[in-house]
Parts: sequence; structure tokens; C-alpha cells
Amino acid sequence: MPQPTATLAAPAAAPPTRGAGVAAPGPAAVGSEFAPLLRTVKEQGLLERRPGWYARGITVNLLALAAMITGMALTGGSWWVLLLAPLFALFSARAAFFGHDAGHAQITGDRRRSRLIQLVHANLLLGMSQEWWNDKHNRHHANPNHVDKDPDVAPDVLVFTTAHAAGREGLRGWLTRHQAWLFFPLTTLEGIALKVYGFRAVLSRTPSVRQSPRERAVEAALLLAHVTAYTTLLLTAMPLGRALVFGLLHQMVLGLHLGMAFAPNHKGMEMPDGEHGKDWGHLRRQVLTSRNIRGGPVTDWFLGGLNYQIEHHLFPSMPRPHLALARPLVRAHCRALAVPYTETGLIDSYRQALGHLRDVGEPLRLDA
Repeated sequence: MPQPTATLAAPAAAPPTRGAGVAAPGPAAVGSEFAPLLRTVKEQGLLERRPGWYARGITVNLLALAAMITGMALTGGSWWVLLLAPLFALFSARAAFFGHDAGHAQITGDRRRSRLIQLVHANLLLGMSQEWWNDKHNRHHANPNHVDKDPDVAPDVLVFTTAHAAGREGLRGWLTRHQAWLFFPLTTLEGIALKVYGFRAVLSRTPSVRQSPRERAVEAALLLAHVTAYTTLLLTAMPLGRALVFGLLHQMVLGLHLGMAFAPNHKGMEMPDGEHGKDWGHLRRQVLTSRNIRGGPVTDWFLGGLNYQIEHHLFPSMPRPHLALARPLVRAHCRALAVPYTETGLIDSYRQALGHLRDVGEPLRLDA
């Protein structure tokens, strides 16, 4: 299929970027704001799937993972094998990105095929429950950054509002006071945490996700297969001590990589609650709470396309290679509506996200 190209009806200057905390203009004709943009995107074929692009990408990634495993087998007798752990994490993160895209039906419109692709990439390759992730991630997409409805900003080890930070004491209070400094170190645990959450969801006697017994059994079997295969690989390729170090390094770099991909997207952006944002339509709800990251092909590859967070949230089923093509259309449409469109560099996005975490913890630091 020929690759679509994005064209604008009339040239428009780039809209100004917006930093966290800038008040958004009030809604205007909310019910119709998104419809013209959706129509343009459909007309230009940007919602048509790209199975060939994904087939090539998935094949290359699986070959890269196979090369990493071969390298581990060949160099496992030496400490040099540890150099492969970060590379293994890099391509493991690619598997996570493909699983994410499959969960959004970006790869194929067939639900069974999408589920199969996601089961392979999430459950088998990463040890993460695809159904648990889908449930959590879909609730995030429905109400991004919403204080009460988005599970990604629910208070946990980290908190994202001063209201959630208030009254925290002991270890949790200490974590909140220093969460800006601790954010990236804590993300090194994300790869392990995703496995723990997945196992807990699938094996729970009172599951929070609706699944048939057969679906749960399939998920559980694939999660166990992942742990068995991963442990066997490490223990057969290298001595026990080296295997422990390799596994820890692999999981820590994987968690850090995923954290670096997800952190810039919403942290420090608008956070609607019961009153604030209740009148926003789909376009404002997604655009005002999301941040894009500028870059080129390397950034696109490293962040798995999530650097086009605004376009992804507006059109979750849009295939990854079309997000960049939709970007000028969305920017021009937001400019015409005077809706702030936030886009910044990668380093500045981390500065904004960490600044928000620091501001949330400041009242506790002042009281300490």
C-alpha cells in the first residue's frame, strides 16, 4: 500500500508550545471540535493499517532478540556477556511497544490476531499480562491525567497532586519529598513491577479484569512459560552469580527505558478533576493533557512512536508510522481553535516532568 502523505488545505504557522500549568481557553463548540479533524485524517488514509510495516518491524526485532540470545550462549562463560544486557533490554522494550500497538488494534483490525500478537509480545516475551495492561491502559486513554479516573496518576509510591501528597508520613512521606530525585532510579524497578502486577492480576482469586477461565489459563501458561524460559536461558548460558547480575541489569535497563518513554507524555500537564475539565470534549481532553516530543527517526525509534503522544491519544488505532504524518494536521487544527498544542525537546520534557514532581513534594519538604 502506498504510504499516505499529510497535506493541509492552507499553510499555517506552527502554533506556540505550551508549558505545564498554563490555563487552557474555555471550550467552544466542544461537540464539533474533533469531527473536522477526524474527517480530514480519514480522507488522507491515515487510519488505514500498515501490516507490512509492522511485519517487517516485528521480524527484525525477533531476529535481534534471537541474536542477543545467541550472543549470551557464546559469551556466557565471560563477564563480557553483561555488555549484552542493555542491548537485550533495548530490544525487549521494542517488544513492549509492539504489544502496546497491538492492544490498540494498530496492527490489524482482527481482534483475535491482535490478541495473539499481544500475548506473544507481552506475556511470552516480557512476562506481563496483556489483559491487565489493556484494562489499565484503556482507562488511562479514556481520562488521561484525570485525578480521580486515570490509574496512571493514582497515588502510589509516587504522587502527582499536592492533595494526594498531603499528610504522607514515614517512608511514603520521605519518598514524596524526594520523588523528583528518585523518579529515574525507581523506574529501574518497572520491568519487574509489570511482571508482579501481571501475575497478581491473572492468578488472583478475585480478578479485577473480566476474562473467561480459558483466557486466564492461556495468560497464566504464557507467563509461566516466560519465567521458565528466561530462568533456563540465564542459568544454562552462564554461572549462577553472573546470571543473577545479568538478569538484574537487563530488568533495570528495561524498566528505565520504559520509564523514559512514558514519563514525558503527561507528567506536568493539565490534570482535570471533578470540576476542572468536565466540559472538555474528546479533542481538548486528549490534547491539553498530553505532550509531544520533538525529534527525528532516532527519537521515533527509541520512544516507540509515543513521542507523538497527542496524535496517539486522539487516534489510538492509528498505526505508528502515520502519527508523524498526522502531526501537522493536528497542530493546524489546534491553532485554528486556539487550543494549546504542547511540544518540546526530550530533555526539556524530563525537566518539566521532574519539576512537577518536585513541586508536588514541596509542601512536605517545608513541613519537615
